[in-house]
Amino acid sequence: MLDFKDVTFQYEGEPEPIIDHLSFHVDPGEFVSVIGTSGCGKSTIFRLINRFLEVESGCIQVDGAVISGHSSKQYAGYMPQKDLLFPWRTILDNLTLPMEIQGVPATDRTRRATAMLSEIGLESYENKYPQDLSGGMRQRVSFARTLLTESDLMLLDEPFSALDALTRIDMQEWILAEWEKHHRTILFITHDVEEALFLSNRILIVEETPIKRLKSIEVPMNYPRKREYLKQPDLIDLKETLVDQLRKQVIL
Repeated sequence: MLDFKDVTFQYEGEPEPIIDHLSFHVDPGEFVSVIGTSGCGKSTIFRLINRFLEVESGCIQVDGAVISGHSSKQYAGYMPQKDLLFPWRTILDNLTLPMEIQGVPATDRTRRATAMLSEIGLESYENKYPQDLSGGMRQRVSFARTLLTESDLMLLDEPFSALDALTRIDMQEWILAEWEKHHRTILFITHDVEEALFLSNRILIVEETPIKRLKSIEVPMNYPRKREYLKQPDLIDLKETLVDQLRKQVIL
């Protein structure tokens, strides 16, 4: 679904690239988390996939096509840390936005957005505004809006980082259920090692900056998942290994 092939990128004014001949892949239907220290370049990977930034060398492919020559269909849906819902639009109108941009007829986009609100349990909020919703509800709407792009690849950039601990746990369990239902490919950035373990098939670790490689670790846990599985000895050991590795990066 996603292939980085020998990709290099350097920010203007910086002495060296932040991404240097990086190659990695994500298979269709995978839930893959990327972890690393703050400022290591994780979000730059997303900006390159979205073409907010352009690669200097190498190429990025989504579903077999180089993104610079991709068809007009939205090839990736993006969910940032903040929900970015428009405060002047109702919840229903916020959901219809990606379809509006794509030129979907009004009746079709209203029908699909209404069905999605029902799916995420917020059907009674269609005429409310973002300020009327809790943080967790807003993130549900943001994820639903990303789903409505109908992109097979979804990029989730620390979407739960601003939520309180209990809401974050609820959202992790909810998004897993949605992923199992829709079978989209998810690339997920997080600083939370336990969150990465609970959600992911695989974890990609940024070991150094500039990013020359991502170390891939399979999570030894089947789906569907329960939070108590994280208490298994092999997962506790893996968590400690990952935390120690991140601590070493901070020291370096």
